[in-house]
Amino acid sequence: MKPTEILKDEHKLVLLMLKIMEAVAVKLDQAKPVNTDDLEAIIDFIRTFTDKCHHAKEEKYLFPALEKAGMPQNDGPVAVMLREHELGRSYTRGMDGALGLMKSGDASHAKTFVENARGYIQLLVNHIDKEEHVLFVMADQLLSPAAQADLAEGFERVEREETGAGVHEKYHALLHRLRDAYV
Repeated sequence: MKPTEILKDEHKLVLLMLKIMEAVAVKLDQAKPVNTDDLEAIIDFIRTFTDKCHHAKEEKYLFPALEKAGMPQNDGPVAVMLREHELGRSYTRGMDGALGLMKSGDASHAKTFVENARGYIQLLVNHIDKEEHVLFVMADQLLSPAAQADLAEGFERVEREETGAGVHEKYHALLHRLRDAYV
């Protein structure tokens, strides 16, 4: 399997979480109760699976491989992806801050949570589309078979050393539980 196919498989999981987040946002908009533990789990998924696992593979391995193959990191598609990763982290901090206030009993911050969640959803839907239809196509063309093999090894290193064993299974179970509860 090509490294870009691994990333596309991970995108499917992220897109399912985005669907769940939208369903949660609708409930919060309607002032319906949402378990704050589920909101914490959503933030944990974003920080651990999307950022620490998926984005780490891109930032530590894919983007440097593309730069080595001649694609600049401070301009063009890679620069856009890096800026969007940072913007996503900002939306996540906004959700986390709002959740903290909600948990302390101030339900009025549900609106802030929803605004940040919807910003994140819109960002990631567009981000994934650009990666799959532009960046990954370019990567498949630019990277030699040897570079792709090195990339796959780097992805495995992220899974083993940074993300840890059982993380994919944990988040698959979480996604199924939240999907069943909200979608």
